Amino acid sequence: MDSREFRNWGGHFATGVTVLTVHVGNTVRGMTANAFCSLSLHPPLVLVCIQHGVSMHPFFEVAESFGVNVLADDQKSLSDLFAQHGEHAEPMSGAPYRLGNLGSPILEGVLGWAECRVVERYAGGDHMIVVGQVEEMATARPDAGPLLFYAGKYRTVGETL
Repeated sequence: MDSREFRNWGGHFATGVTVLTVHVGNTVRGMTANAFCSLSLHPPLVLVCIQHGVSMHPFFEVAESFGVNVLADDQKSLSDLFAQHGEHAEPMSGAPYRLGNLGSPILEGVLGWAECRVVERYAGGDHMIVVGQVEEMATARPDAGPLLFYAGKYRTVGETL
Protein backbone atom coordinates (compact mmCIF):
# COMPACT_ATOMS: atom_id res chain seq x y z
CA MET A 1 0.00 0.00 0.00
CA ASP A 2 1.29 3.46 -0.88
CA SER A 3 2.05 5.48 2.29
CA ARG A 4 0.98 8.79 0.71
CA GLU A 5 -2.37 7.30 -0.27
CA PHE A 6 -2.84 5.93 3.26
CA ARG A 7 -1.91 9.31 4.77
CA ASN A 8 -4.40 11.11 2.50
CA TRP A 9 -7.10 8.60 3.45
CA GLY A 10 -6.39 9.17 7.16
CA GLY A 11 -6.54 12.92 6.58
CA HIS A 12 -10.27 12.61 6.05
CA PHE A 13 -10.69 11.98 9.76
CA ALA A 14 -10.94 15.37 11.47
CA THR A 15 -8.80 15.72 14.58
CA GLY A 16 -8.03 18.28 17.20
CA VAL A 17 -4.54 19.76 17.34
CA THR A 18 -2.29 19.33 20.36
CA VAL A 19 1.19 20.33 21.37
CA LEU A 20 2.91 17.51 23.24
CA THR A 21 5.58 18.68 25.69
CA VAL A 22 8.33 17.03 27.72
CA HIS A 23 10.97 18.11 30.23
CA VAL A 24 13.98 15.79 30.29
CA GLY A 25 17.08 16.87 32.22
CA ASN A 26 17.70 20.51 31.32
CA THR A 27 15.78 20.24 28.05
CA VAL A 28 12.21 21.40 27.51
CA ARG A 29 10.68 20.45 24.15
CA GLY A 30 7.35 20.45 22.35
CA MET A 31 5.85 19.28 19.08
CA THR A 32 2.55 19.68 17.27
CA ALA A 33 0.65 16.40 17.05
CA ASN A 34 -2.80 15.13 16.20
CA ALA A 35 -2.00 11.48 17.02
CA PHE A 36 -3.61 11.73 20.45
CA CYS A 37 -6.69 10.16 21.99
CA SER A 38 -8.26 9.30 25.31
CA LEU A 39 -7.87 5.61 26.05
CA SER A 40 -9.54 4.80 29.36
CA LEU A 41 -11.74 6.44 31.99
CA HIS A 42 -10.75 4.15 34.89
CA PRO A 43 -7.90 4.84 35.25
CA PRO A 44 -7.79 8.01 33.13
CA LEU A 45 -5.40 7.15 30.31
CA VAL A 46 -4.43 8.82 27.04
CA LEU A 47 -2.18 7.70 24.24
CA VAL A 48 0.08 9.66 21.94
CA CYS A 49 2.03 8.41 18.94
CA ILE A 50 5.54 9.67 18.18
CA GLN A 51 7.08 8.94 14.79
CA HIS A 52 10.52 7.33 14.81
CA GLY A 53 13.14 9.75 13.55
CA VAL A 54 11.53 13.01 14.71
CA SER A 55 13.56 15.12 17.13
CA MET A 56 11.11 14.48 20.00
CA HIS A 57 11.36 10.68 19.79
CA PRO A 58 14.49 10.31 21.98
CA PHE A 59 12.90 12.52 24.64
CA PHE A 60 9.69 10.47 24.71
CA GLU A 61 11.79 7.29 25.03
CA VAL A 62 13.02 8.43 28.45
CA ALA A 63 10.49 11.00 29.71
CA GLU A 64 8.66 10.08 32.90
CA SER A 65 5.83 12.48 32.12
CA PHE A 66 4.46 14.61 29.30
CA GLY A 67 1.99 17.41 28.71
CA VAL A 68 -0.90 17.41 26.26
CA ASN A 69 -1.88 20.96 25.32
CA VAL A 70 -5.12 21.21 23.31
CA LEU A 71 -5.03 24.24 21.02
CA ALA A 72 -7.86 26.74 20.58
CA ASP A 73 -9.05 27.95 17.19
CA ASP A 74 -7.05 31.18 17.54
CA GLN A 75 -3.75 29.32 18.05
CA LYS A 76 -2.79 28.27 14.51
CA SER A 77 0.46 30.24 14.86
CA LEU A 78 1.31 28.24 17.99
CA SER A 79 0.68 25.01 16.09
CA ASP A 80 2.93 26.22 13.28
CA LEU A 81 5.65 27.17 15.77
CA PHE A 82 5.71 23.69 17.29
CA ALA A 83 5.50 22.01 13.87
CA GLN A 84 9.10 23.12 13.16
CA HIS A 85 11.43 20.18 12.68
CA GLY A 86 15.15 19.74 12.98
CA GLU A 87 17.65 19.87 15.77
CA HIS A 88 17.83 23.67 15.61
CA ALA A 89 14.08 24.18 16.06
CA GLU A 90 13.52 25.64 19.54
CA PRO A 91 9.81 26.46 19.66
CA MET A 92 9.66 26.59 23.47
CA SER A 93 11.57 29.87 23.37
CA GLY A 94 8.62 31.43 21.52
CA ALA A 95 5.81 30.18 23.74
CA PRO A 96 5.02 31.08 27.36
CA TYR A 97 4.68 28.05 29.61
CA ARG A 98 4.92 26.86 33.19
CA LEU A 99 5.99 23.52 34.56
CA GLY A 100 3.26 21.28 35.96
CA ASN A 101 3.50 19.27 39.17
CA LEU A 102 5.23 16.41 37.33
CA GLY A 103 7.59 18.83 35.56
CA SER A 104 5.93 18.79 32.14
CA PRO A 105 5.58 22.09 30.27
CA ILE A 106 2.02 23.46 30.24
CA LEU A 107 1.48 26.13 27.59
CA GLU A 108 -0.26 29.34 28.60
CA GLY A 109 -3.52 30.26 26.88
CA VAL A 110 -4.42 26.82 25.49
CA LEU A 111 -7.98 25.51 25.36
CA GLY A 112 -7.12 22.73 27.81
CA TRP A 113 -4.21 20.70 29.06
CA ALA A 114 -3.34 17.46 30.81
CA GLU A 115 -0.19 16.38 32.56
CA CYS A 116 0.43 12.66 32.26
CA ARG A 117 2.72 10.13 33.91
CA VAL A 118 4.14 7.66 31.39
CA VAL A 119 2.88 4.15 32.20
CA GLU A 120 3.74 2.22 29.04
CA ARG A 121 5.48 2.41 25.68
CA TYR A 122 4.74 0.16 22.72
CA ALA A 123 6.10 -0.30 19.22
CA GLY A 124 3.56 0.60 16.56
CA GLY A 125 5.04 0.33 13.08
CA ASP A 126 6.98 3.52 12.38
CA HIS A 127 5.70 5.12 15.61
CA MET A 128 6.16 4.67 19.34
CA ILE A 129 2.85 4.55 21.22
CA VAL A 130 3.12 6.20 24.63
CA VAL A 131 0.37 5.62 27.21
CA GLY A 132 0.06 8.19 29.95
CA GLN A 133 -2.06 8.32 33.09
CA VAL A 134 -3.63 11.75 33.49
CA GLU A 135 -2.54 13.12 36.87
CA GLU A 136 -3.83 16.66 36.44
CA MET A 137 -5.89 18.46 33.81
CA ALA A 138 -7.88 21.61 33.19
CA THR A 139 -10.09 23.25 30.61
CA ALA A 140 -8.48 26.67 30.66
CA ARG A 141 -10.67 28.41 28.05
CA PRO A 142 -14.10 26.72 28.11
CA ASP A 143 -15.67 29.32 25.79
CA ALA A 144 -13.04 28.94 23.06
CA GLY A 145 -13.44 26.61 20.10
CA PRO A 146 -10.88 23.93 19.21
CA LEU A 147 -8.34 24.14 16.41
CA LEU A 148 -9.07 21.28 14.00
CA PHE A 149 -7.08 19.58 11.26
CA TYR A 150 -8.83 18.02 8.26
CA ALA A 151 -7.60 17.07 4.78
CA GLY A 152 -4.25 18.76 5.34
CA LYS A 153 -5.70 22.11 6.45
CA TYR A 154 -6.56 23.83 9.71
CA ARG A 155 -10.27 24.26 10.37
CA THR A 156 -12.64 25.55 13.02
CA VAL A 157 -15.92 24.12 14.25
CA GLY A 158 -18.88 25.05 12.07
CA GLU A 159 -22.53 25.05 12.94
CA THR A 160 -24.00 22.59 15.41
CA LEU A 161 -26.12 19.91 13.76
